[in-house]
Amino acid sequence: MQAVHARKLIKPIEQTYTEMFSGKVYTVGKGAVSVRNHSGKAKHTVIGVHGFLENHCYFTQSYQDPSTELILLTCSNYHIPVSGPMPEPADWEIPIKFLEATIEYDANILNQALSNLPTTKNIRVHGHSRGGAVILEAIKQRPELYEHVEVILEAPALPGGKTHPLVSALLEPVSHGMWPWVIRFINSTPASSYGQMFFGKMNPRKKQLLHKLFTATRDHLTIVRNIENLFAWMDKRDYSVYQHIRHGTFLIPRIDRILDRNLMLESAMKSPNAVRVVETDATSHFITLDDKNWVPSLASIPSRERAETIRIQSRKKLRQAKLLALA
Repeated sequence: MQAVHARKLIKPIEQTYTEMFSGKVYTVGKGAVSVRNHSGKAKHTVIGVHGFLENHCYFTQSYQDPSTELILLTCSNYHIPVSGPMPEPADWEIPIKFLEATIEYDANILNQALSNLPTTKNIRVHGHSRGGAVILEAIKQRPELYEHVEVILEAPALPGGKTHPLVSALLEPVSHGMWPWVIRFINSTPASSYGQMFFGKMNPRKKQLLHKLFTATRDHLTIVRNIENLFAWMDKRDYSVYQHIRHGTFLIPRIDRILDRNLMLESAMKSPNAVRVVETDATSHFITLDDKNWVPSLASIPSRERAETIRIQSRKKLRQAKLLALA
């Protein structure tokens, strides 16, 4: 029976989503890094790290300025969502010692990209959901690389975090061998029957990117390993991982039915005072798909005083939420 389950988990998943892409795509281990063409001299570099069952197109409409050098990760064992350029091996690639489809493995891909690709000194690394955990793990692995890097953690998976209780209730009964059937059932179910509950109010871009999420990976085993590794990472990683963030912003949605937003906020408040914690008005886990205006401007990094003001406001809201929960 175990062998039957294993065969079903490694059975390939057919890719269903791509977008036209102008640039270069490099393979790095079991993942990839795409570098978008930009016109003229780049002023800023942005590296995007997508979340669980997403793809790097999550970031493309948030960073459209032609002077922005956009570098996009494809996490290990995920389909590369590009039409156009053929992937080519990176000549700067270093073998990765971690298990593929884990946060640790993908963090190493990020660090290799950060070490070799940016052509500007104004660098931002932006991660969504699981991508936030990948960035924090990358900082833990190579803190010296992030001394002058701005970090944006959007609705991130964090130390001490958990999934939303509704998601936890759905995932707990699912064993390894059940995943192929669960995914087949979800993909055959109209997204309208569950989408708004988990994804919030839909718009054309959200519908485009969140359709058939369960075909983002190359196989079912990657889905299982991503989930188990993410849960373990949130449980075992402590807040010391925040100490090497020099410039950054946590974006916390008002409503999140994927991750537990109160635990996310509580964890984010453990970061250094120079790091902003911003509670957004977004009504879903997908903040910048709801409204890309929540993406901080690349023009400047907020002052320490402004960051502290925002943190005080967030602390008050967190205390109020705890009092309401106890009432």
